[in-house]
Amino acid sequence: MEKQFQSTLQSNYSLQAGEVSAQSPSNIALVKYWGKKKNQIPTNSSISYTLTHSFTTTNLQFKPKEEKGFDVNVFLEGEYKESFAPKIITFFERITDYLPFLEQLSFEVHTSNSFPHSSGIASSASGMSAIALCLVEIEQQLGGTLTEDERLKKASFLARLGSGSACRSVYKGLVEWGENHFMEGSSDLYGFKYPDAEVHEVFKTFHDTILLIHEGQKSVSSTVGHNLMIGHPYAERRFEEANENLKQLLAILKSGDIEAFGKLVEHEALTLHAMMMMSDPAFILMKPHTVAALEKLWEFRRETGNHLYFTLDAGANVHLLYPAQDAEAIEIFIEEELKQFCQNGNYIKDKVNF
Repeated sequence: MEKQFQSTLQSNYSLQAGEVSAQSPSNIALVKYWGKKKNQIPTNSSISYTLTHSFTTTNLQFKPKEEKGFDVNVFLEGEYKESFAPKIITFFERITDYLPFLEQLSFEVHTSNSFPHSSGIASSASGMSAIALCLVEIEQQLGGTLTEDERLKKASFLARLGSGSACRSVYKGLVEWGENHFMEGSSDLYGFKYPDAEVHEVFKTFHDTILLIHEGQKSVSSTVGHNLMIGHPYAERRFEEANENLKQLLAILKSGDIEAFGKLVEHEALTLHAMMMMSDPAFILMKPHTVAALEKLWEFRRETGNHLYFTLDAGANVHLLYPAQDAEAIEIFIEEELKQFCQNGNYIKDKVNF
């Protein structure tokens, strides 16, 4: 057990009923992590933009109980979801050493997303980080003594044990995760907020418009995809490359070189999907409209010189990244040329959160 995250509650703390709420955003990785070790430890460093309008709001109601074990009921958008409870209970089992009150309380989780469920936005990141923030707040209400910075770090640590990338959603701006030799403060255990002062102003203005190419469930889950990196013939080289790319990206973020940023971020996205295609068994999460949208984007960039780039998560949807200075022309292009590739014409307009 990580001693720095042990509970700060006194042994004679008293239980009481109450409720807490938290809101936590989704995030989009620029340098991807793909593959993990035991206990949600990443195989390489990653860094992500935290988003502004794509978030999860969670209200956690709790009351003391007599019987042992975990007692959780989950409601999504007001509708009871029996199938959601096992995932939360698994999460609680992983973190009970750090929050001893979990088995002593009954919980009712009311959660909602600002974006459509199963739309391909990382709801596990925003959802698990929101729950982690709620749990740390309960600990404080019961007599915990953590500072604000310590609470955020503990929430990030706990969120990671629910969903790896959730540890990056606790903070605004750019958030790094994964220990490396070139970033003081980096850790495998929690996200590290990259200093805003090290980021050129242009990168703080970026928009992220998400083309909802496919709104259904993915054919291969991220959990399965991560596991397929075990024994993957190109895994070790990929892990090295990701760390090298992160080091390069940090210099780019400071310099303000938008073209170098776009080139590296697009390479990272395509490498992620290349690793999927070379897994055993191989799988493809991109759809024909994903590829068509990328080709149209490249054509637009060649013809206009506008700074429009993309990244992809582990799915079919496309995150369009562009600075505010080019937003007007790009958003006309999205509406007139890229919307056609979206399922039901749906896309989400978002931006980075600094």
